[in-house]
Amino acid sequence: MHLILLRALLCSLYSFSAFALNVPFSTRTSSQSRVLPRHTARQSSSSHVLPVGNTQNSFYYTNITLGGQTISVMLDTGSSDLWVTGSVPNAQDTGKSLTLSYAVGNAAGDVYTAPFSMAGYSVEDQAFLLVTNTSTFSTNIHSEGYDGLIGLGPNSGSAIYKKLDGDTGNNAINRIFEQNPSSTDDYITLILSRRNDPGSNITGQFTISELVPGYENVTSMPQLAVEMVYKVTDQDQHWQVLTDKNVGVIGPDGQPISISSIVPKAPSGQLVAALDSGFTLPQVPRSMSDAIYGRVQGAEWSTSQQAWLVPCGQLINLTFTFGGISYPVHPLDVSSSDFGVTFSNGNPACLGTFQPISSAFSLLGEYDMILGMAFLRNTYTLINYGNLVKGGSNSNEPYIQMLPLTDQVTAINDFIQTRTNGQNLIGSPQYTLLPSSQEQHSPESAQEKKQQYEEEVLSRWPYILVGCLAFVFMLIGCCIWRCCKRRRMRKAAARQKQGGASPGTDRSGPYSQLHDSQSTATLVMQPMRASTLEFKEEYAKDAFARSP
Repeated sequence: MHLILLRALLCSLYSFSAFALNVPFSTRTSSQSRVLPRHTARQSSSSHVLPVGNTQNSFYYTNITLGGQTISVMLDTGSSDLWVTGSVPNAQDTGKSLTLSYAVGNAAGDVYTAPFSMAGYSVEDQAFLLVTNTSTFSTNIHSEGYDGLIGLGPNSGSAIYKKLDGDTGNNAINRIFEQNPSSTDDYITLILSRRNDPGSNITGQFTISELVPGYENVTSMPQLAVEMVYKVTDQDQHWQVLTDKNVGVIGPDGQPISISSIVPKAPSGQLVAALDSGFTLPQVPRSMSDAIYGRVQGAEWSTSQQAWLVPCGQLINLTFTFGGISYPVHPLDVSSSDFGVTFSNGNPACLGTFQPISSAFSLLGEYDMILGMAFLRNTYTLINYGNLVKGGSNSNEPYIQMLPLTDQVTAINDFIQTRTNGQNLIGSPQYTLLPSSQEQHSPESAQEKKQQYEEEVLSRWPYILVGCLAFVFMLIGCCIWRCCKRRRMRKAAARQKQGGASPGTDRSGPYSQLHDSQSTATLVMQPMRASTLEFKEEYAKDAFARSP
């Protein structure tokens, strides 16, 4: 009963999904690309490899077939449901309705099933949400190049799965792996392109159970164990891994950024990072964001954007470390010129992409940061679902492998060509980092303080639950003890009362006289004769008289 109540409470906290589509402001589309191509990559010769389109480094999408109709959907490793807009031929209504909440609006509609295919795999009756109204979205998704979203997260996070009975409700990737059982090939891979990077020849690609040609070395990378959440909160399970101890994040000055984890079971000196292709801007602890941008000369905190603004010519170094492997972030990804932001004086600025975590804050303390597109563009990522496939045959633990894609020397040259018109100004005084004592700090809102307080309480729910159960058991035990004690006291009082009313009645209390059924002797002392009178009569004289 306690677990049921706890699950109901936790589910109410999930009504707002922090993951996916977190773009608080619009990207600036160049005049050369007003008509967006459906895809920027060439079709692979393999049927299990799909090209991935890119809208201004803010949305990544590919094609699926649903009900015989080709639909472009956003790829989102941070959620677990499939939804599309418009109409779908040959769809069957399940009679269920659902609302999925995202940072930019609600996707509401009815749940249908229809024939589904993706990357050469097919499902006869895949469940999906048909969204008829997207007016709540803060962006026009069709103009951004897609008409739906496919969640690539664990099946346990699917709202449709919880709405429908049976395997029909399982998410699309789970259905594919369920129908094609394997002990090793239950994985997807993802590589994202970077627009406006003259030195990059990477094209976006997505695969199921297959590697992108030329990037096979990803299998030699460390297998990073997926950090599992508690079973009762598996709805909040994401593709999350631990950074390396004490050196997980290396800042602009080449020194580790020291941050304490909010995840109760995280080892000391390590942070839990969720990998989410649906988040344009990575979400990190506020103190980490301040450490990345707060020492940049001319940096300015934007209250309206809730992000740091920095001079576009400032090269900022940033590296993450997982499993002993360094993953440098391209300087074009650490700050972005795609958003058309300006300083308070009206001069052009670049946006600090590693935002302080706010709307995606983990109230249950399941993760510390969300590494979105700005990080994932620097890796070729393989996600092995392992035993998280419901109904699958893979008994292995899930894991993630990442191949570093960013060469730091090449990245610096790309930055110089793009941001400073080929002039190397990196060592100039105007781009020297300020001393750590002069680091700026972004203000913390009252709402954020409230969230942190709530997190401190809610993230300790296992210990609170155990403590509450222990208290309940102690209370029950105390009540039982008192009841038993009172019963014994009543019985003792009744016996005492009964003993007082009948003096000759045998008492069975703890101090009752001992009886021996084989003897008539008692503990009462008796004289050897009946009396002195009998003695006198027998001997005709007083035995106790004095002698004359």
